[in-house]
Amino acid sequence: MTQALLPKGANIALVDRAAVDDSRLQAVVRWSDAAGVGEVDVAALLLGPDGRVRCDQDFVFYNAPTGGDGAVRLLGKRSEEDATEDRVAVDLEALPSDVSTVVIVASLDAPDGVGFGDVRDLTLDLVDPSGRSRARFPVADAGPETAMVLGEVYLRNEEWKFRAVGQGWASGLAGLATDYGIDVDDPVEPDGSGDELASAIVDVVAAAPDGDHLVELAPSVDIEEIVSAVTEEPPAAAAADAAPAKRARAGVRTRKKRTKAATLPALTLAVDPSWQPSRLFSISGVGSAEEQERRATSTLLSMMMAVREFGRALVARFGGPAGSIETYLEVPFTLEDRTAIPDGVIRVARAGRIWTALVEVKTGANTLRADQVERYLDLARQQGYDAVVTLSNDLAPVGGVHPVPVDGRKLRKVALHHISWSEILHEAQMQLAHRGLDDRLQAWLLAELVRYLEHPRSGAAGFDDMGAAWVPVREAVAANTLRAGDGKVGTVTTAWEKLVRHLCLQMTSRLGVTVAPVLPRRLASDHAARAQAAAAELSTSGTLSAKLRVPGAAGPVAVVADLRTAQIRVSIEVEAPRAGGNTRRVNWMTRQLAEAPDSLAVEVLFVRREQTSCELLKDVRDNPALLLPDPAAEVRAFRLTATSPMGTKRNGLRKAFVPSVNDAVDAFYARVVQVLRPTPPRMPSELAADAIDAVDRAVDA
Repeated sequence: MTQALLPKGANIALVDRAAVDDSRLQAVVRWSDAAGVGEVDVAALLLGPDGRVRCDQDFVFYNAPTGGDGAVRLLGKRSEEDATEDRVAVDLEALPSDVSTVVIVASLDAPDGVGFGDVRDLTLDLVDPSGRSRARFPVADAGPETAMVLGEVYLRNEEWKFRAVGQGWASGLAGLATDYGIDVDDPVEPDGSGDELASAIVDVVAAAPDGDHLVELAPSVDIEEIVSAVTEEPPAAAAADAAPAKRARAGVRTRKKRTKAATLPALTLAVDPSWQPSRLFSISGVGSAEEQERRATSTLLSMMMAVREFGRALVARFGGPAGSIETYLEVPFTLEDRTAIPDGVIRVARAGRIWTALVEVKTGANTLRADQVERYLDLARQQGYDAVVTLSNDLAPVGGVHPVPVDGRKLRKVALHHISWSEILHEAQMQLAHRGLDDRLQAWLLAELVRYLEHPRSGAAGFDDMGAAWVPVREAVAANTLRAGDGKVGTVTTAWEKLVRHLCLQMTSRLGVTVAPVLPRRLASDHAARAQAAAAELSTSGTLSAKLRVPGAAGPVAVVADLRTAQIRVSIEVEAPRAGGNTRRVNWMTRQLAEAPDSLAVEVLFVRREQTSCELLKDVRDNPALLLPDPAAEVRAFRLTATSPMGTKRNGLRKAFVPSVNDAVDAFYARVVQVLRPTPPRMPSELAADAIDAVDRAVDA
């Protein structure tokens, strides 16, 4: 079936209920990035025959990313050049039998007065598992609405169809959800008075190390009475009498969750700083690779049961439902008269259905084997299981490609997912630092998992080695003898792509927003084409490059590793304000860079001119006119670039390539990006300070 370009109101046949192999689809919402427009989020509603949801759990959105027992789930955002996309996966065959329509929704988180009419190039694509587009709906007539139904996947006469809708709601996502039967219960925003004081009191109580201390300080004080009085809420009993329905059905909150980092008490009783805190998961006794693998697997699977939010976050990545999780270690099965023992089994119960995944784990330098992965795919198909999950230190290429090629025919009934130990660590850190945990015991357990995974002997390494080809390629670049067809080039460009992914994970954990590589659309889903383009760049210019999209930042952050000059260049391009003259625009830029290093290069880009002007920030501060050699040329944008020495070693901590890239990006973000308008998320001060110190030491050396 070829792609259909649909006008508003048109429909197209997709698959019938018997076509199981063709029942998995992804709805891809794509738009062009523009400053001040805000963030677009995809969502879905599962409707019964009456055109309304069966229950509040049929609303799949950023606060509840799975629904329909896992049949509908959000896949997250991805950036491509100046565009961004958000995806939702729909498994038609796995939908509950009483769901006949899946509504694809988009909402806009933007400043007041901005609507979907301000979003450029908004489109909805339906794609099959191979990435082939089945239908495309360009949204052409949006207005001030902040929520829209883009399309519907619906069942008519036992045949699945898609309809392009394009209907907007000025009342936002809450209004749209309400019209489909969702009970929305968004809290009133604090007005800066009682609500904020009550919140502060609750925070103090939660942070107290021991409830008895509060009694000692004020034995007659009832914290609940204080909170009720400050917020002017009725007493609990009166509230229950006044609104029994509210208690029975709390409703859905459509506002994005505001989360707090999980806080753990500091250890203060050690006599000497050399004392090491005891570990829940001991690393002593880890000897053979087999013992390392078994211990890491057991530790991870047990934590998926112990910390529900963490377990559900991982299961959602593997396409599983949000249910009760049970995990098992080294379960024996029989396949073709032979015993097969996967490293683990994950089972999730939800609404009378059991979702099951087999788990194959590698630690340290051990790599996955295609024959082993295919054997577990056969076993999963034989047992009627849903997925096979592989876990190793290998970061998969961008686009969801599995690092081990397998026979595609084995994926018709069983899904194959890969996750790296770096991503496991990232999920744990995100839960602790940004999503938060209400239970302090669970927070401590998850913090102990992080401690374990960060230890070198756990075998769960991050990306820290460019591989054996790194030094020969670097030397060939310096000698101008490197050619694109050299076999070592592909090894280095693949390692660079993994480093970029690792860098995105690291920044995501630190900032609490999804940092993603920005790729040209023609390369985003084509690993071979990306490798070819990277090889051509490395062999001709001697550089490895990437762009990172940070939500809220003034623009993408560009990273260039120049092997010829042994330098790392990190830059960002910032649009100049349209109001005022050239001098005012330069002053606008330099005022924001009050704390930036003197060595920062400030380049001016002009309207309708290829020529630019560039000076160091220390000189521009004294004389802004240096950047304006021609007063008649209108300033369009500024490009800010920081340069630092490139590590040359393939691995290690000192004078190594990977940490030099990590530190350069972190220092540039802390010194430059996070101070620019609009206000992006801030990096933790201690991490920023460490990166800045590392870069400064490298420059001084």
